Formats: sequence, C-alpha cells, structure tokens
Amino acid sequence: LLQKRNTFTDFISCAEYLCSENYTSAMRLGARGRSAGGLLMGAVSNLAPHAFRAISAEVPFVDCVSTMSDPALPLTVGEWEEWGNPIESRADYEYMLSYSPYDNVENHPYPAMFVAAGLNDPRVMYWEPAKWVAKHRALRSDTNLLILRTEMGSGHGGPSGRQDAWREEAAVLAFFVHALS
Repeated sequence: LLQKRNTFTDFISCAEYLCSENYTSAMRLGARGRSAGGLLMGAVSNLAPHAFRAISAEVPFVDCVSTMSDPALPLTVGEWEEWGNPIESRADYEYMLSYSPYDNVENHPYPAMFVAAGLNDPRVMYWEPAKWVAKHRALRSDTNLLILRTEMGSGHGGPSGRQDAWREEAAVLAFFVHALS
C-alpha cells in the first residue's frame, strides 16, 4: 500500500533507460495511460516532466485525495484496500498526497498533454480530469499543447460503438503525431 510511488519511479527509470541506450530521446518519447494508468501519467509528468515530450491521460484518476476521501462516490470504499483510507489514516493521507497528480502540479514546463474525460464515467468523475487540467492552465509556464476532451456520451470505457471508439483513438494518435513531430 505504501509502495505506490515505486510504480512511478520504475516507469521513469524505464523511460530514462530507453533514452540512455539511444532507442529514443525524451523529445521523441510519449506515454499513455487510462484510469489508474492515467494516475501514472499524471504522477510521472509531475516527477519527471523532462522525461517525456507528450502524455495522454484518459479518464485519469488524478485527484486521489479528494476521491478517496469521499465515501459517497461509487468505488471509494471498495478501493480503500488498494489505495488507502485518507479519512482514517494520517499515514495513508500523507502518502497519497505525496503522489496525487492534482495536488502536485507545479509552475514548471510540462510535456504536451491530451486528457480525456467521460461525462457519464461512474469510476473517475468527469470533474477530476477537468479540474486537473484547469490547475495546469492556471499554473503553466509553457506553451505546450494541453487538451481536455470530454466525451459527452462516454463512460469509463470510452465511447460506445465502433465508429466513436475509432474517432477517439484517432484523436489520441493525432495528438501524438503532432506533439512528437
């Protein structure tokens, strides 16, 4: 439970290895994650913004402290075992606060970012990625792309229907093509 940061530092180490071994460079490296993988994207963008040129965080769990402190939200109580209970445990609260992407946005250059939310998402409420992007916009010190795309008919799994899913995938891939070129 109190080892979650290892996920972030391991991911950064992998990115740095790819660059040090000349497989790529940070200016040509993108990363992508959904849901808890979106938390990973948010955390690594805070901890090592220099390591990636572009990041896509789709339905990202980025306001960990607020979400896990609200037992009225659909999944909170059932997720305390994995993430910790910041209401009852000061240690859980402080540890979660140390990596929560929303709580650790700073005024420094960030990678280009594509952030997707689903208006009908019962797992990561749409306002979580929206307020994360708003905080980035308020504190930003760069002119890199910062896109918030809210799918009005989507839930946690993205748009339903093949055509809409392809359209969503095309938007993410177009973002990476633009940001990494």
